[in-house]
Amino acid sequence: MNKQLLYLFLVLCTACNMQEKEPLTIFSGEIVNPTSQVVFLYKDDVVIDSAHLDMYNRFSMKLENLKEGLYNFHHAPQYQYVYLSKGDSLLIRLNTLYFDESLVFSGEGEEINNFLIEIFLSSEEEEEIVDNYYQLEPNDFSKKIDSLHQAKITLLDELQTEIKLSPSILAMAEASIDYNSYIFKEKYPFEKFKNSNKTTFDKISVDFYIYRNELDFNNEKLTYFTPYYDFMKRYFDNLAHAYCATDCDLEIKTIKNQLHFNIHKLVLIDSIVQEKKLKDNLFRNVALTYFLKTHDNVINNKLFFDEFQKLSGNNKHIKEIHDLYESVLKMQPEYELPDLKVLDSLGNQTSIKALAQQSQNVVFYFWTDKNNSHFKNITNQAKKMADLYPEISFIAISLTSDHDHWKNTITESKYSFKNQYRAADIDSVRNNLIIDGLNKAIITKDGTIVDAYKDMYSLFQ
Repeated sequence: MNKQLLYLFLVLCTACNMQEKEPLTIFSGEIVNPTSQVVFLYKDDVVIDSAHLDMYNRFSMKLENLKEGLYNFHHAPQYQYVYLSKGDSLLIRLNTLYFDESLVFSGEGEEINNFLIEIFLSSEEEEEIVDNYYQLEPNDFSKKIDSLHQAKITLLDELQTEIKLSPSILAMAEASIDYNSYIFKEKYPFEKFKNSNKTTFDKISVDFYIYRNELDFNNEKLTYFTPYYDFMKRYFDNLAHAYCATDCDLEIKTIKNQLHFNIHKLVLIDSIVQEKKLKDNLFRNVALTYFLKTHDNVINNKLFFDEFQKLSGNNKHIKEIHDLYESVLKMQPEYELPDLKVLDSLGNQTSIKALAQQSQNVVFYFWTDKNNSHFKNITNQAKKMADLYPEISFIAISLTSDHDHWKNTITESKYSFKNQYRAADIDSVRNNLIIDGLNKAIITKDGTIVDAYKDMYSLFQ
């Protein structure tokens, strides 16, 4: 009996070993002029693997149980898409000085990836061409865009004669073509109107938007694909505008009631989109746009956030939006600046709040060591403004992590350390002061906020 059991056990072990193993997927490459020492691979917004560059600036990842689909790789500060199928052995080569333009794929899976990067680059080149088309009448504009679209479809047809594409790969290739073209059409009425002297939008035939009949609002595979996501943002902008134009007596060139308009967008997204990740991301985009660009009053900010919570209380970004909302409340006029720590050149610690209280009139501006040209330009702008307004103290806050590097940047540029400080906690300063662009300036008077959303290049306009 024991011999029979042993025999059965050996047979089962042999059968297991004979089963074909899941094929590995290999993603590797060489990066010329690297800007960091690591390459990260993302699926959606989650890191699934990473690899360090070796002494030859090469990296390699071996991926088990890979799910076919769209990924993106990140080599700070750049990223680009890569489509991976099970068993691929894909090699990339790029030069960071010309990141997208130099990117070439080779090996198993190269065809679809080289096609996607070609479509990406051609769509970027078309931006300038299409700018000249927005003045055309709707039918003429549509014909121009359809012609550009067909040229790419022809390229895809040629690719299919060379290699058989799987249904999933074909769908991704078609989406890369379609949604880039759809974006141009969604932009058309606004671009045409912007350059006209009219006070109302021209009516456009429903045939112009016939592609909308084929839209898929719940394609999980495209949720993190930039052309698809950018189209969705533009589409819901247009849809909300169209609804407001007919139902909300909107007949003006710009929308004055941003609270109403952005809540309308939330309602439309909630009623149309079912795919949770896409819905969450679109809700997040509306909230970021409203809080960062509108600069509304406290009452309206609360009304918007309450509506956001009601419609999307389980949003994966809810903490981020809540924290932003809280920061916006603290950056209202006549509030004191947050007590955020900064360091001087000797390493002494003080706070932005204390700096604002040292002078009657203060303007804070910001820079980072990752952009030398911006540092020089913004510092020169501050010096120019200080000459024009000697009664105002212009104080720089650098978002630089390395203290010695920060000091060297200032020393080598032959600037004074007077009124130069470095953030002790960069993320805290960015989030609490709502720094969404490096040209941002904050004006204070007698230690309290006058305007937290100015631009250094249009400070007193």
